[in-house]
Amino acid sequence: MSPIRPRKNDSRMLRIFFLTAFSAIALSSAAAPAFAAGVEFGPSNPFYAQSKLPFQAPPFDKIKDSDYQPAIEAGMAQQLVEMKAIADNPAPPTFENTLVAMEKTGQLFDRVMMVFNGVTGANMNPVLQKVQDIEAPKLAAHDDAIYLDSKLFHRVETVYKERESLKLDPESLKLVDFYYKKFVHSGANLSNSDKAELKKLNEEESTLSNAFITKLLAATKDAAYVTTDTAALAGLSEAQIAGAAEAAKERGKQGWLLPLQNTTQQPDLISLSNRDTRKALFEDSWTRAERGGADDTRATIARLAQIRAEKAKLLGYPNFAAWTLENQMAKTPEAALKFMNDLVPAATAKAASEAKDIQAVIDQQKGGFTLQPWDWEFYSEQVRKARYDLDEAQVKPYFELNNVLQNGVFYAANQLYGLTFKERKDIPVYNPDVRVFEVFNPDGKPLALFYCDYFKRDNKNGGAWMDVFVGQSKLLGTLPVVFNVANFTKPAAGEPALISFTDATTMFHEFGHALHGMFADTEYPSLSGTSVPRDFVEFPSQFNEHWATYPAVFNHYAKHYKTGAPMPAELAAKIKKAATFNQGYLLTELLSAAELDMQWHTLPADAPLQDPDTFEKAALEKTHLDISYVPPRYRSSYFMHIWGTGYAAGYYAYLWTEMLDDDAYQWFEDNGGLTRANGDRFRQMVLSRGNTEDLAKMYATWLGKQPYVEPMLKDRGLEPSGK
Repeated sequence: MSPIRPRKNDSRMLRIFFLTAFSAIALSSAAAPAFAAGVEFGPSNPFYAQSKLPFQAPPFDKIKDSDYQPAIEAGMAQQLVEMKAIADNPAPPTFENTLVAMEKTGQLFDRVMMVFNGVTGANMNPVLQKVQDIEAPKLAAHDDAIYLDSKLFHRVETVYKERESLKLDPESLKLVDFYYKKFVHSGANLSNSDKAELKKLNEEESTLSNAFITKLLAATKDAAYVTTDTAALAGLSEAQIAGAAEAAKERGKQGWLLPLQNTTQQPDLISLSNRDTRKALFEDSWTRAERGGADDTRATIARLAQIRAEKAKLLGYPNFAAWTLENQMAKTPEAALKFMNDLVPAATAKAASEAKDIQAVIDQQKGGFTLQPWDWEFYSEQVRKARYDLDEAQVKPYFELNNVLQNGVFYAANQLYGLTFKERKDIPVYNPDVRVFEVFNPDGKPLALFYCDYFKRDNKNGGAWMDVFVGQSKLLGTLPVVFNVANFTKPAAGEPALISFTDATTMFHEFGHALHGMFADTEYPSLSGTSVPRDFVEFPSQFNEHWATYPAVFNHYAKHYKTGAPMPAELAAKIKKAATFNQGYLLTELLSAAELDMQWHTLPADAPLQDPDTFEKAALEKTHLDISYVPPRYRSSYFMHIWGTGYAAGYYAYLWTEMLDDDAYQWFEDNGGLTRANGDRFRQMVLSRGNTEDLAKMYATWLGKQPYVEPMLKDRGLEPSGK
């Protein structure tokens, strides 16, 4: 049977940081520094030794905010001692005494940074914010101290030149290639004076990127829509209005408050019937980081773009995108731009057709105005209801969060891969909203720990993402500890957590990342799990979205939260029929953001400092995406992906990997669909391999051919001609 397909959703962010290893090397007392606050790092610090919890899970019941900074600094100091010992080794360079030795460095550093990155992304507070501000430039300098070390690079280069004669297995050969290219890419071949300049740029970039995250978190919180007039909220349900009242109360405000999500368009715009309210909410979102004052991000991003262009020139590239994409699947910004530009005509033509339908509804109702961005969600929902007789209010009762998780996300993983799950309430967490599950292989052996943190908080970054607290490595004997984070609306006490179908799809998406991490089966930590290029890392996650709508899975979890009755066949059929609705708009807003990203990061080093508003308008005009009724999914000033979480010159990856995932799903459909045989083959040939082989070759070997774009266009209800 053909699956029910959702609208594509990319409101999630994958937070993956390059961490070199997880080895068990005790910290010598000589390497333990003293800190300004008088705190010394020692055995009383919970990061001092490996956690004794299952899977070496973080002991959150023992970790205090004051523990992070001493452990981070001690970890950096210890890793530099370890790296220096490798660089100064008098023995000739070998694979074992250089590359394997490097993989075994930094247990303490990795242990604390993985937890710190996870907690600051999902549960920030002023103490941790201060630590992050202080450590950001030091972390950049630490990375430079390793990858700009001439003696260390000489050893790596020697092994690289001799690699063909060393009789290494394929994964070990890949590790040699990985490290050599990482050093060169980081500037190891630069002169000493250029290295000094690069270090300055890296420190400034790190500091400004951290400042952007801080500013945006505060700006998004402060820009929430607030009203004391209940009439302004006409169209919202009683539960939504109650939630808005509770949100206002939590922030010490009168009336009702609608918090902002990370994207331009806001969920409540679909329901609000008061046009003035819609406009105000949209403008709060649109201008959140452009209001002047301390939290305005425009000067920060303008300098970040300039720094990145200068860094690229120093490293011998025409622009930052060229430097970044060198080790991605696309290889060049020209290839990524051609891929996106080829999609623009079909996307914008479909969006124009959708806009015409919406304007007809406005005119029929004698609205007396031209369609604006803040009208799109409200009136497109009316078009959808009229065309498909589908009401979001009818749908949500069938998607209760825990049921989606247990009988949807976990069930699909069981059917495909034979996994089973057991909730562990004895594992400490960093916030009461977090749940922990132990994951078992088909043979009953433990595979991983999985944490999920789904509800929105003011101290949590926007969007949704995956990362790890512990990564997998045979060399180090570690199994994965993986987490998913999202920003779903938390229900009032005693109420069910009813989510949208898009939110349910997000859960499947992020769990696709989680599976990529859980199934990691590699020797070396640097090649494990999700440590792959950006334009491949979204493939397993977007592929996993398809199971949200696969009939056997959908029917297993789409059940009414009160009665347990399955979703009526006619309602499910309406969802299926409406699967390609609004896809012109959705693809166009995503393309607009991706093109903005690439335009920012193809600026040459001699370009003047840009005014973000002027630049953004010109960039959209240049790419034929300056469309009044379709704003970019993210504006430059609040584009967290590219300024804060590592997707610079890489946001196109969501579209690139959509091509891969739709083509891959077509293979599943052509070969029997949801079967253990198909799942096990996919796990063995793709999900378990990490970055141990050429990814394009890996994909083609599994698929049996090169990918092509037609399944993606078909999935969105588009044709290359735009018809």
